[in-house]
Amino acid sequence: MQRYKAAIAGGLVAGLVTTAVMVAGRKTGVLTKTLDRDAVDWIDDVTGSRAVIGDAGTSAVEFANHLGASAAFAAALPAIQRAAPSLSPAAIGVLYGTALYVVNIAGIAPVLGITDGEINAGPRKAAERWAIHVLQAVVTALVAERLAAGSDAD
Repeated sequence: MQRYKAAIAGGLVAGLVTTAVMVAGRKTGVLTKTLDRDAVDWIDDVTGSRAVIGDAGTSAVEFANHLGASAAFAAALPAIQRAAPSLSPAAIGVLYGTALYVVNIAGIAPVLGITDGEINAGPRKAAERWAIHVLQAVVTALVAERLAAGSDAD
């Protein structure tokens, strides 16, 4: 499979995996209120969606957004791999997941009002958000590597 297609497929798989981890983490009490729930609240605050489509509908909108973002961010993976060919997919995933966390969650999300910022979130919630982003990028990189095995095409 071409590397870009493999990366996007990996991003979609990772989106499903991280959603499952966040849901399971919340239900078991291992995780606090996860970022996807913050996003659902933000969507409702901005659009009033819960009054129209309910919490389940608003959650579906957020899930579609999450999968789209996963695929879009995954599309950068082949370029990162070319820039750092000596790094393993897992190492690239950790670095890229950390970068996505810093830019998107510590940087952009508070400006948009999706979160209150990582200092206000506290160390536990900030660590959970970082870990989910690392998981996302590692799964993306590993799945993409497996799907693209044997392909030199981008």
